[in-house]
Amino acid sequence: MAATSPMMNVMIRAAEKAARSLVRDFGEVEQLQVSQKGPGDFVSAADRRAEQLIKEELQKAHASYGFLMEESGKTEGSTPGFRWIVDPLDGTSNFLHGLPHWCISIALEAKGEITHGLIYDPIKDEMFTAEKGQGAFFARRKRLRVSGRRDLMQATIAAGAPRRAVESQAQFVREYGAVLKHCPGVRRFGAAALDLAYVAAGRYEAFWERDLKLWDIAAGYLIVKEAGGFICDPDSHKDSPLQTGSILAANEHLFNDMKKILKDASKAAA
Repeated sequence: MAATSPMMNVMIRAAEKAARSLVRDFGEVEQLQVSQKGPGDFVSAADRRAEQLIKEELQKAHASYGFLMEESGKTEGSTPGFRWIVDPLDGTSNFLHGLPHWCISIALEAKGEITHGLIYDPIKDEMFTAEKGQGAFFARRKRLRVSGRRDLMQATIAAGAPRRAVESQAQFVREYGAVLKHCPGVRRFGAAALDLAYVAAGRYEAFWERDLKLWDIAAGYLIVKEAGGFICDPDSHKDSPLQTGSILAANEHLFNDMKKILKDASKAAA
């Protein structure tokens, strides 16, 4: 077990403080004040409260760092190149419908690199963390490793479905069908950060989704890599998912297989 760094301890405190507020609100989900941000994309009063709690706690430790947050957007800090990337409630639709599958995601970006990542599921009390070059951990004790499975027909694959553009939905349907021909089934649980954490923990062999925001994937990106997983943009050999918002994460044995399946599905539509 690696010692938890002071920086990670700050992130853990922020996540746990926000989690207490979210769990209370989740218990009264029917009474939440809900506003509509756009088609299929909702934000709750609980979401905004959790974000503010996280921001306040992180600022106590590092007041000069900037922020990129789902609800309040970008805030420049006085220390160039350092910012927190925060999704206070990934899986908002699940939360609002009383489905106990959602999480808090916090990452630290330092001079263009994600150096620290945390994903916390308060309902299951499961915390996934990673620091660049130090490995990934579950509950601060158990080292995370991606699955060692080599056969897609024995794999559990997860995906995220787009909710907006008709073209993106059609592409997903093609890819879903293509992947389904090679594996027993495809899961779709609606929280990208947890999907990435589950790849890192070996619960899934692979996960893909497009049109995500940086706060959806920043922490999970690092956690998967530190757990020995492979990550790319399924549409580009050059660009990082952190730049494009499209991501494929898998163990080393099935990574190339998944890339080929997705690529061939895209070619079939051309």
